[in-house]
Amino acid sequence: MFSYFVYILKCSDNSYYTGITNNLDKRLNEHKFGKNRDCYTLKRRPLELKFQQIFNDVLLAIYFEKKIKKWTK
Repeated sequence: MFSYFVYILKCSDNSYYTGITNNLDKRLNEHKFGKNRDCYTLKRRPLELKFQQIFNDVLLAIYFEKKIKKWTK
């Protein structure tokens, strides 16, 4: 069975990034080292993990991520 993580990062400019992944450690390292040059967090490093929630159902994880993205700061 897979696990899915919804996570929130606080960026150096005090903005927040919310994402979803099935491998949190790998994804955090990708953010940290700037693997994706088009990623929102690339120029906003260093980053701080502020929140993580684990899900067994990907649809619930996606729903929760979308819900978070509608929140205000």
